[in-house]
Amino acid sequence: MTKLIKGVKLRLYPNKQQQAQLWQMFGNDRRVWNLMLDMAKQRYQNNPSSHFVNEYGMNYLLKQLKQEYPYLKDSDATSFLVVNHNLVQAFKMLFKHRGGYPRFKSRYAAKQSYTGRSVCTVIAKRRMKLPKLGSIRTSKTSQAVNGKIKRYTVSYGPTGRYYLSLQVETVAPEALPKTGKTVGLDVGIADLAISSDGEKFGTFNAKWLEKQA
Repeated sequence: MTKLIKGVKLRLYPNKQQQAQLWQMFGNDRRVWNLMLDMAKQRYQNNPSSHFVNEYGMNYLLKQLKQEYPYLKDSDATSFLVVNHNLVQAFKMLFKHRGGYPRFKSRYAAKQSYTGRSVCTVIAKRRMKLPKLGSIRTSKTSQAVNGKIKRYTVSYGPTGRYYLSLQVETVAPEALPKTGKTVGLDVGIADLAISSDGEKFGTFNAKWLEKQA
């Protein structure tokens, strides 16, 4: 049984309380990134020969940060593990001369986001259950039903919309048996497509496509 990871992107429709929670979580991830980056910067400035704090070391510091900044507990804790991982990867790219020095993140950036690894589940056709947020309204969840959600990202873009991006592990479809036959397809106007053997496939329906968006 072969498994594959597919990406699914849904529109989110958070209520007022959930919007406030999301912005708190955006800020918390940004706070952890900036604190860890500042720590690494200060450590090097104080002692250029000191060893770089690795991902395990950064994760160990999270408990202390939560005590110092209690509001960090309002976030999905796994999102901070993702922050540390991404920061370590950015430094690795720097050390390999394949990227610049990591930058501090701004609250005024046009796009805000956070990524978590906790369990989130489909609970209805247009409903997901997300850590800390509970039940939240979404666009159609049909693509996320038959699979295991490995991680999720909530984002807010310049258009003022919220989105949920999922990495879903599913079972790869079995390969169809080869027949040795070939067929050509011609995209039509009255019909969506017509095969070379004369079979017709539906009609073009713009309104139906709009509903799927």
